Amino acid sequence: MNTEDKKRQQFMKRRIASCIVVMFAVCAVVFGRLFWLQVVRGPSLSRRADAQTEESRKIQSPRGTILDRDGRVLAISEMAKSLYADPTMINRTPSEMAHLLAPYLKIKESEIQERLQRDTAFVWLERTMDHDRYEALQQVIKDEKLQGLRFNDENHRYYPNGKMAAQLIGFVGENDQGLDGIEMVLDKEIKGDVQKFHITTDRNNIPILESALEKILPDQERSVQLTIDSTIQYVVEKGLDGIMQRNHPSGAAIIVMNPKTGEILAMGSRPNFDPNEYGKGNAEAYKNRAVVNLYEPGSTFKPIMAASALDSGKWDINRVYHDVGYIDVDDRTIHNWDNAGMGNVTIKEILKFSINTGMAYIGMQMGGRIETEYARRFGFGQPTGIELPGEGAGILFDASSMSHIDEAIMGIGQGNAVTPLQMVQAFGAIANGGHMMKPYVIKEIDNPDGSIYKKAEPTEVGQPVSAEVSKTISKIMAEEISSGGGQNARVAGYDFCGKTGTAQRLNAEGTGYAEGQYIGSFVGFGPLEDPQFVVLIVVDNPSGVYYGAQVAAPVFKEIMEEIVRFKGIRPSHGQENLLPRRKQDIKGQHSIPDIHRSEDGILMPSFIGWDNREVNDWLDKAGLGFVPNGAGRAVYQSPKAGTYVRDGDDVHVTFLR
Repeated sequence: MNTEDKKRQQFMKRRIASCIVVMFAVCAVVFGRLFWLQVVRGPSLSRRADAQTEESRKIQSPRGTILDRDGRVLAISEMAKSLYADPTMINRTPSEMAHLLAPYLKIKESEIQERLQRDTAFVWLERTMDHDRYEALQQVIKDEKLQGLRFNDENHRYYPNGKMAAQLIGFVGENDQGLDGIEMVLDKEIKGDVQKFHITTDRNNIPILESALEKILPDQERSVQLTIDSTIQYVVEKGLDGIMQRNHPSGAAIIVMNPKTGEILAMGSRPNFDPNEYGKGNAEAYKNRAVVNLYEPGSTFKPIMAASALDSGKWDINRVYHDVGYIDVDDRTIHNWDNAGMGNVTIKEILKFSINTGMAYIGMQMGGRIETEYARRFGFGQPTGIELPGEGAGILFDASSMSHIDEAIMGIGQGNAVTPLQMVQAFGAIANGGHMMKPYVIKEIDNPDGSIYKKAEPTEVGQPVSAEVSKTISKIMAEEISSGGGQNARVAGYDFCGKTGTAQRLNAEGTGYAEGQYIGSFVGFGPLEDPQFVVLIVVDNPSGVYYGAQVAAPVFKEIMEEIVRFKGIRPSHGQENLLPRRKQDIKGQHSIPDIHRSEDGILMPSFIGWDNREVNDWLDKAGLGFVPNGAGRAVYQSPKAGTYVRDGDDVHVTFLR
């Protein structure tokens, strides 16, 4: 090997050695960096990575269903999408984004823009969107590649019957919180549970596993069965609407109770509101007048005082009172409603023709101590304890300071204040042989597996008068309807008991009477031979005619005529033709409508009450998709009845046994 070759070989060795040194240096740097990142800073970097790529999501269980006594749905929940935005992540200007979103949201474009301009990473744009708008908006977000917008599952409460029993059922606000009625009272028992899940997101904070997350089913919650009978409630609502249209009062209330058990079969108030859109209501509409309102009962209180007089022995059924049309008590004179006298009368005529002078005299014979004692026995002066918010206790005289005029006017239903519910409880005792039952509206609470969580039982809360006295007063009240002052409440073929009442209206301060304002009322029960219903109708400050015999008694007649037909109660005498076949909606029967097509699309019928097979057959013939949920009979559908859909659209229907 010559000298030149040796030099070249040495040069190559030096280059190889240099490369090896450089490679080792590079490897040392790389491994050193890896050691620094993986070992020294590994834990902190891992936490940062998780924070950037993991997100907590919540799944909320649907709120428990509220049912009537026969299992008909009064309130049900569905999971709906709520839209929120991260203004720091949007890829359009707030103005551009607002313009794209406005057609699909309920708030104005200017409001959307204002929210997107806020210095925050989270802002709600709309809560619980309906399914159609959600799908349309989701497509817009996809087509326009909008960023910074997210959908969250939230519980949406739906009331299939709209305004029916609105004050009793109540409503649910944001965050699934019950705000009134049964919804508020049972909020802890039926409120949906929240489950947290961690999901992985991409660099735009979009969940990678969102599709998998949506397949997780939330837990079911307890359901509530009320004592309410939807059929009777419907009749009561119709009666209230009639009162409002004819008499234009400030308000009205009707209660129907089973006197044997205390179960509230119907309870309604006016003015009213739709719990599906509770934000459009007001304080007067939210008020359950049947439970919270105080009023002087007037003549409807006379049977209570008459029963008290007979039971206490302070008066006798055959004792005669000589009526001259007025009675002087201390420095005041009490007149009959017509200023006329009827001569010699017994307690039968006093009640039948609502003679003020006779009841005032009987009140004084009892004295304040006995009057107030029996009033308390009948449940006045204290709440009934029903499972509804805001119940009033009423106001009774202080027996130790009552004057003769106080004793007299208490006998005719003045000077004390009661609630409609107290009146129903008290007359339930007269209808039920003297046994007074506690009113209640929650029949049963069931666990998700169908087992009973809590069940209510009828509770007797006293026997204010004997069975003999209650029977005597009941017969007199039946004669008031058949041939006395309550004939406008007469139901052909049946013997019902009743009493009309007209009283001056208390002023707003509760310190006196409002000039020219009255409350007309009627309380009734029956049938006489087997009382199954106690009904109270209170009409607050009607326009024009205000007597209970004219504004309330006819409504009792209308209500009971329908109830006896619906419930198949046979007439007491004659009139056998009063019992036609039950209406189709009582058993849930229905006719299957034809498919109606127009340029607007396919008209959706109401599937409520249909079974799964019937819905499937109709939708299949119409060329529509079917997305069922649950089993039994339909209680909710989307899109709603009366709307138009396109060929091939999916229809979501919820079923419940």
